[in-house]
Amino acid sequence: MKLPELPLNAWQDTYTTLHMWLQIVGKIRLAQSPYCNHWWQVPFYLTARGLTTSPLPSGDRFFEIEFDFILHTLIIRVSDGAIMTLALEPRSVADFYAELMATLRRLGLDIHIWTTPVEVANPIPFERDHQHASYDSEYAERLWRIMLWSDHVLKQWRGRFLGKSSPVHFFWGSFDLAVTRFSGRRAPENPNMDRITREAYSHEVISAGFWPGGTSWNGQFLDQAVFYVYAAPQPPGLAERAVKPAAAYYSPPFGEFLLPYDAVRRADQPDVLLLDFLDSTYDAAADLAGWDRLSLDR
Repeated sequence: MKLPELPLNAWQDTYTTLHMWLQIVGKIRLAQSPYCNHWWQVPFYLTARGLTTSPLPSGDRFFEIEFDFILHTLIIRVSDGAIMTLALEPRSVADFYAELMATLRRLGLDIHIWTTPVEVANPIPFERDHQHASYDSEYAERLWRIMLWSDHVLKQWRGRFLGKSSPVHFFWGSFDLAVTRFSGRRAPENPNMDRITREAYSHEVISAGFWPGGTSWNGQFLDQAVFYVYAAPQPPGLAERAVKPAAAYYSPPFGEFLLPYDAVRRADQPDVLLLDFLDSTYDAAADLAGWDRLSLDR
């Protein structure tokens, strides 16, 4: 598979609009899903055509919402056989929100969500967001194809670990594809964390994933897509450790190891390069943090 280019400046407006559309559907998933540790009831999963909520309960029925980035359609499937669709095309967040909620009502699905976006600066409630209205289908599909390939490689890396590990999943708030390994030990309590962050990092973790760049949850900006690895809590000395490949580096503003997506895309064997990055950064973090690698590593 030839990996496509994804220059941030070429699709920034589409990125921002799509982020809000994903948050609308993500909040539906959140509202209908039973709570799971580390907020694992929140993310989406990759499909052969896009991203899915997986089945969600509504009374005695179930429904699923999928972003199809080949047909550029939002598909709502219900367990009684009903199917309805919305076009993914240039339209405002407010228009997308209104049509989606009306479609759910026509399907007999009584869904209520908190309409303020999360993990973005200056959030505009969905029903009032007429500012963001871009959709370039080519770049939406490029993003999905990159994440589909990344999902496959991250699953290989996940399979090399015997300890507790998250699924490979897409967080619509932070807009990243992620997988997390756990040491099995609780993390020290941090009174400065909010409730959501405290639950996400209740145990020692080493997380890896793909992020298309932009502005992060803590206000840091990155002008390119990257793969990342970080440890929480971060053991002393991690930032100074040498990792593979040569294009990888530690970013103090982000507190993570980063590998530019373009370095992976241009490699003769991109999967080998990415796995080298994932393995070497995990090795550095797990060794410095004193993880029981004899028990945890395959």
